[in-house]
Amino acid sequence: MSLPDARRMYRVSEATWPPREAVEAGPWTLRDGAGGGKRVSAATQRAAFDAADDLPAAEDAMRILGQDPLFMIRQGDEALDAELAARGYQVIDPVRILVCPIAQLTDVPVPLVTAFTVWEPLAIMVDLWQEAGIGEARLRVMNRAKGPKTGLFGRIKDSPAGVGFCAIHDGVAMVHALEVSPRYRGLGLGAWLMRAAAHWAADWDAEWMAVLCTKANTGGTAFYNALGMRSVGDYHYRILPKGDPKT
Repeated sequence: MSLPDARRMYRVSEATWPPREAVEAGPWTLRDGAGGGKRVSAATQRAAFDAADDLPAAEDAMRILGQDPLFMIRQGDEALDAELAARGYQVIDPVRILVCPIAQLTDVPVPLVTAFTVWEPLAIMVDLWQEAGIGEARLRVMNRAKGPKTGLFGRIKDSPAGVGFCAIHDGVAMVHALEVSPRYRGLGLGAWLMRAAAHWAADWDAEWMAVLCTKANTGGTAFYNALGMRSVGDYHYRILPKGDPKT
């Protein structure tokens, strides 16, 4: 069974963590993120572009939405990447896409009262996300996701300690916003939350588990690698630095 390729995973990411609105305009897909972060706000290339006309038009459209010009650079977007670099756009947040078969995480049961799947989120789950800097705008992203989805809630030492979100698209269950409270890290709860997500997703006949992890987060990458997850692609963003006369 071949691993899903990067293009499939870009579609899964979009479906399971959607913008408020996505509009195809000329060679771009423009997104209204409604404050939900870079992934739901960045423009992406969908066709060949004319640098003299199409790039300024995309920048103007993003400013009209109240967003700084921001582009996601995916595999195959090398020409756009080079053009943006020449215009002074800087690379920010390179991300790996990590995947493994569902069966790799369902080989053992989750211990009782350790990790649960629940939707809609409990108040304590919202509190845990907010402590981690995941606020109302990103909770609205979760609510927008269509199809099967669930929250992940973890307890350890009789205390609420972890939280996450998982949604399914095209046979792939992608986990987002996975957080374990700092005082409870290193105790194995993150792995149990991932396994709880996998057991839930298997009941929906998903075949793959996936996550996104910034390349700078070496600890996160090591954690997912230890679960047997492997990279199938990547992307990064290009953004104008603050103070640039074009911003």
